[in-house]
Amino acid sequence: MKKFKHIILKILKWTGISLASILFLMFILPILFPGTISSQVKIFANKHLAGKLDYRKTHLTFFRHFPSLTVTVDDLLLKGSKPFQNDTLLAAREVSVGINLKNLIFDRQVKIDEIYVTDAYANVFVNTKGEANYNVYVSKPSEKPKDTAAAGPSIKLDFIKLKNWNIRYNDHAARVLVDAKGLNYTGQGGLSEDIFDLETDLDINKLDFSLNRIYYAQQKTLHADLITRINTNALTFVLRKNELRINDLPLKFTGFVSILKDGYNLDIKAASEKTTIRDMISVLPPQYLNWAKDTKIEGNSDLFFSLKGRFSEPKNLKPRLNARLFIQDGYVSNGKAPVPMNHLNMNLNVDLPSLNTDQLGIDLKNLSFDLGANNSFKAVVQTKGLNEMMVNANIKGAVNLQTLDQALGLKDIDVRGMMDTNIQSKGIFSLDKKLFPKTDGYLNLKNGWLKTKYYPNAIQNISMVANIVNTDGTFKSLGVKLNPFKFDFEGNPVFINADLQNFEDVLYKVRAKGVLNIGRIYKVFAKKGFDVSGLIMADLSLNGRQSYATNGQYSRLDNKGNLILKNIKATTEYLPKSFFIKEGNFQFENEKMWFRKFFATYGKSDFALNGYLLNTINYFIERRGTLHGKFGLNSNYILIDEFMALKNGDNSKKSIDVEYAKVENPKSSGVVIVPDNLDVALTVNAKKVEFKGLGLNHIKGNAAVEKGQVYLKNTSFDIIGSRMNIDARYQNESPLTANYDVALKVLDFNVQRAYKEIDMVREMATAAKDVKGIVSIDYKLKGDFDKNMKPIYPSLEGGGVVNLRDVEVKNLKMLSAVGDNLGSKAFNDPDMKGVNIETHIKNNLIHVDKFTFKVSILRPTVSGTSSFNGLLDLRIRIGILPGGIIGFPVVVTGTHDKPKIKIFSKKGQGILDAVYNKKTNKIIRQEKRAEKKTRRQQRKEKEAQEDRAKNAEKQINKDLKQK
Repeated sequence: MKKFKHIILKILKWTGISLASILFLMFILPILFPGTISSQVKIFANKHLAGKLDYRKTHLTFFRHFPSLTVTVDDLLLKGSKPFQNDTLLAAREVSVGINLKNLIFDRQVKIDEIYVTDAYANVFVNTKGEANYNVYVSKPSEKPKDTAAAGPSIKLDFIKLKNWNIRYNDHAARVLVDAKGLNYTGQGGLSEDIFDLETDLDINKLDFSLNRIYYAQQKTLHADLITRINTNALTFVLRKNELRINDLPLKFTGFVSILKDGYNLDIKAASEKTTIRDMISVLPPQYLNWAKDTKIEGNSDLFFSLKGRFSEPKNLKPRLNARLFIQDGYVSNGKAPVPMNHLNMNLNVDLPSLNTDQLGIDLKNLSFDLGANNSFKAVVQTKGLNEMMVNANIKGAVNLQTLDQALGLKDIDVRGMMDTNIQSKGIFSLDKKLFPKTDGYLNLKNGWLKTKYYPNAIQNISMVANIVNTDGTFKSLGVKLNPFKFDFEGNPVFINADLQNFEDVLYKVRAKGVLNIGRIYKVFAKKGFDVSGLIMADLSLNGRQSYATNGQYSRLDNKGNLILKNIKATTEYLPKSFFIKEGNFQFENEKMWFRKFFATYGKSDFALNGYLLNTINYFIERRGTLHGKFGLNSNYILIDEFMALKNGDNSKKSIDVEYAKVENPKSSGVVIVPDNLDVALTVNAKKVEFKGLGLNHIKGNAAVEKGQVYLKNTSFDIIGSRMNIDARYQNESPLTANYDVALKVLDFNVQRAYKEIDMVREMATAAKDVKGIVSIDYKLKGDFDKNMKPIYPSLEGGGVVNLRDVEVKNLKMLSAVGDNLGSKAFNDPDMKGVNIETHIKNNLIHVDKFTFKVSILRPTVSGTSSFNGLLDLRIRIGILPGGIIGFPVVVTGTHDKPKIKIFSKKGQGILDAVYNKKTNKIIRQEKRAEKKTRRQQRKEKEAQEDRAKNAEKQINKDLKQK
C-alpha cells in the first residue's frame, strides 16, 4: 500500500511539473518570440499584399484559441487592389493565425497552419469592366534559386474558422449580388496541398441573392455540410458531399467548378427530393412566411436544378440553366376557410440555354387546384423564346375569389367576386414579325371587390368582360374587346370600353370616363412614387385607325375629350429626381394631343409647356414608338446639374446601367441622358439656365430633341455681359460619357471677366490672364464630356478666329522673354488691337496660323503650335522697317511659364500630339515634346498636324449643316 501511494504521489508530482512547465512555456514563448513573429508578419504582408493593410496591435498567446499558439491582430483593415485601393475589402475585429511550434522553436521560422477571423465584414466587388477588388495577394517568383535555409513566414493551412461574418459579393459584370449576414464557417483539411479534401460546416443567418436586380432569395437561413475536393493546380472544386438547408428546404449538390483565366467552367446538379410543400414555401420571401405559420399546408414537392457550361465575359459564353419543380396532391387551408384549396398540383420545367432569355423555355405541364364543386382552375402553358415566342397555352377556370381568399387565409388583402376564364392559344408571338398565336378566349369578372390593410376604403363594383380572338396567327386577325371594365372608388365611378381590331393597322374604339385619386389608389396597394393628392380626370372618346394619322388622313379620325392631371409625381429611370406635374390639361383633337395648360417642376427647375404631341395613339400601340410634337417652352430657371444621371435624388427606380455607374463612380455626377423616343421641336424662352455655376440669361431660340440627341439652332443668350449666338448638338453615349458639337459667335467679350468666371477659358486659354479688353469669337468645336460632364480636352477638334478688337496685352511671359533677349521692353506692352488670330485644335494641340502685330517699330509675325498643358513650339519673324520686309527669325520653345528663346534660329522642337480613343473615351497618351529632328521632318509633321486640325473643322461644319 505504501509503495502504491509512493507511485501515485510520483505520478502526481511529474504531472504537476509537466503542467507547470507547459503553462510556463505558454507564458514564456510569447515573450521570447514576439519580435520574430510581428516582424515576419509585416514582412509577409508587405511582400505579398497589393492592398494596404492596417491594424491596431498584435498579440502572441496560447489562450485565445487554446491550445494553439496564435498571432492575433486586432482591428484589421485591408484595402482592395487597384483600382479599388481606397475601398475596404476586409475589416475584422480579430484575425488570428496558428503557428507551428516545432518550426518556431527549432528553426525560428513562422509556419502558419490555422486561421481564425472574428466579427468581420468583407466587401467583394467586380465592376462592369470585370475588374475585381480582391486581387490583393501578390506572388512574386524569384529568378534566384530558392534558399531553403532562409527564414521567412509561410502558409500551410489545415484549419480555417470564420465567426460572425458579413459578406457582400457584388458582381456588376455578371449582374449578381450575394449578401450574407451572420456567417459562421469552419473548414479543415490539407489546405496547403495541391489536391485536398476540404470539410466545411457553414451557417448563414440571413442570405440575399439577386440576378439582374431580381431577388431569388431574401433573408434566408442557410446551413451547409460539405466535403469539397480542391485541386489548386487546376483551380478545380469537386463537390463530393454537399448537403445544404435553405430555411426548411434541404438541397443536395454534386458536380464541380473550375476557375479559368477568363471566367469559370461548372457542372452543378442540385436536388431537393421527397420534401413537403411547406418546406418549399419556407424559401419564399419573408413577408409570406408569417402567413405559412398560421395556415395548414400539406402535400409533397420535388425540386431539381442544374447549371452547366462555361462563363466567359470576353468570349460571351454563359452556362445553361435547367430547373424542374413538382408539387403533388397539395392541400392549403386557413382555420376560418369554409372550403380548403384541394388537389394542388404543379409540374414546371424551365430551360435557359446560355442564360439567354431569348432562348428561355417554360413548360408548365400542369397547374391545377379546386375549391369544391364547380370551383376549379387548371393551366397548361408551354413557351419557347422571348422576342419570338412559341406559345401553346390552355387556361380554364371558374373561381370564387372570396373562397380562394379564405382558403389561403390572406391577411393583408380582401378580395371578392366571380372570375371565369377560358383561353386556348397556340402559335408564335413576335412583335417584330407581327405574329400572334391563334387564340380564342375570355376573362370575366363579376361583382368584384378589393380592399387592403393599407387603406380603409375598398374598390367596389369591379366588373370586367374581356374577349380575345385570333384566327390565323397574324396581327391582322387579332381582336381585343373590353366591354366593359368599370369600378367605383370613393364615390367616383370609372368605366372603360375598348374595341381593338387588326393590330397590323389598329382599328380602335375607346371610351373612358371617370375620376381617379392616384395617390389613394396607390395606397390601396401600398405603392410609393405618386403624391397622395394626385388626381386624374378623364372624359375621352377615341375612334380611328392607326394608319389614318401616319398617312395624313386626319379627317377620318374622331379623337376628342379631355384629360386632366393634378399634383402628380412621375419618375424616369435615367433621371435622379421626380417630375412634379402641378397641372396638366390635355385636349384630344383628332391627331393631336394639345397641352392647353401644363406646368411642372423638377427640383429647382420649372417648365411651362404649350403645344401638341402628334400620333400619341401610335405611341401606345407600336413597339418602341416615338412621340412627335411641337411646343413652346417657358421657364424662369433651369438647373442643368440636376439632370445629370448620377446626381443624388429621390428616384429609387433607376436603370441598372445608372445604378451600377453610380456605385462604381460615387463621386461623379454623370452626364445628362436624353430619351431616344422623342422627336419634339421647341421654341425656348428661359430667363436663366445654370450649368456648373455658369449662368446663361435670357435664352431664346429653337431646340429639338430627336433620336436621343438635343439640338440648338439660332439660339442666343447673355453670358458675362455679352450676347452669344450658338448652334449645338449633344448626345449621351452612356451614363458616364457624352459627345457634342458647337458653333458659337460672340461680340464684345470681356476677356478678364471670362477668365475669372469660366473654367473652360482658364483651362484652354491660360494666356488670357495677361489680356485685358474686348474680343470677338467665331469658333467651332466638337468633343466628349467625361463622367463629371467636363470637357475632355484631348478629344477636342475644331477651330476658328479670335478678334482682339480692343485689348491690352501686358507682361505676357512669352513676349516678355523675347523682348528681354532682344533688349526691347516694348514687347511687354505690344499693340494687338484689331488683330485676328486663327487657330485649329486637334489632339490637345493648338495650331496657330500666322498673324502680325506691332511692337514699337517692329512687326512680329507669329505661327506654330502650343498645347493645353503649356508646351510651346512657335516661330516668330521679327520684321524691321520699312514695313517689316526685312526681318530675322526667333524660335520659342519651353512652356508658357518658362519659355525658351532662340534668336536667329528656325529650328524649334516639335510637340507630339496626344492620342485619344473615342470608343473608350480614354486618353492613351498625353502630348509630349518630340525628339529633335531635321527642319524638313519638323515641317512635315507640323503641316500634317495642321491639315488634321483643318479637316476636323471642315467635318464639324459639315455635321452642323446636315443637322
